[in-house]
Amino acid sequence: MVLNSLDIDAPRWDQSTFMGRLKHFFNITDCRTVLLSDARLDEAKALVETCRAGSIPPGTTEEQLYYAKKLYDSAFHPDTGDRMNLIGRMSFQVPGGMAITGFMLQFYRTVPAVVFWQWVNQSFNALVNYTNRNAASPITPKQIGVAYVTATSTALATAVGLNLYTKKAPPLVARWVPFAAVAAANCVNIPMMRQQELLNGIAVTDENGNRLGHSKNAAVKGITQVVISRIAMAAPGMIIMPIIMQRLEKFKFMQRIAYLHAPIQVMMVGMFLIFMVPAACSLFPQRCSMSVWKLEPELRDSIVSEYGDGIERVYFNKGL
Repeated sequence: MVLNSLDIDAPRWDQSTFMGRLKHFFNITDCRTVLLSDARLDEAKALVETCRAGSIPPGTTEEQLYYAKKLYDSAFHPDTGDRMNLIGRMSFQVPGGMAITGFMLQFYRTVPAVVFWQWVNQSFNALVNYTNRNAASPITPKQIGVAYVTATSTALATAVGLNLYTKKAPPLVARWVPFAAVAAANCVNIPMMRQQELLNGIAVTDENGNRLGHSKNAAVKGITQVVISRIAMAAPGMIIMPIIMQRLEKFKFMQRIAYLHAPIQVMMVGMFLIFMVPAACSLFPQRCSMSVWKLEPELRDSIVSEYGDGIERVYFNKGL
């Protein structure tokens, strides 16, 4: 391949299939990338931008270009090109998520522990949601604060309420309370953090990236898919791990090492997340599409009057 003709932004794998998206997200959610310095990430960004301009440094290999694009996609926002904060990146989901989820599953018995770890989790989620929003729809500090408080309150109310309600329920049911709280909070946190898109619409384009307008219907579709993905990301670890621990704790050797239960759960949750983070991100295409006929009447009529039947679908970044 002639490197100067390489389209660095073209998907390396087919994004219309789940397996193609899975390979892509395994690539960019690689948690090893969080160990790299900002300087190394900036070097990767510079190489990607040089490639886009059609001027590739002599001696650069195709593999080096693809690795630079991997670092770029893992650390820089697709809308703005700005470097994302470390904790909010999808590549930090495995180390960050495994620690918080592991402790939520371990410390679920007392109300203070439930309150503390749900607060930590929602603070982490709020940062992730803000970092991976569609940046074409700005959000004010006040709206961020309202979204954070609402989602945290929802998680705490769900967790504490179910914790008290399940006192007389089978032990396994009580172990599933953290997942119920996380799922409920995701249904609030993500829409609230991205409320501007729901209120004013999300930018939609044609197949070639030419902006056509803003659509609230597209925002609803994109945000709904993100909520489903986030719940799916947490579900296996938070549903299966309690079953595993419930059985393991019956063995005497596990009863002798009760102090290791939390680290054990953290590591086992990490094993789930290594697969589930890219798998959940792959459930739906990041570049989402929608039929023109499902848009708001005003926007649909505007597109049809200007382009006729030339545009059948519109495209938008649903975020992660």
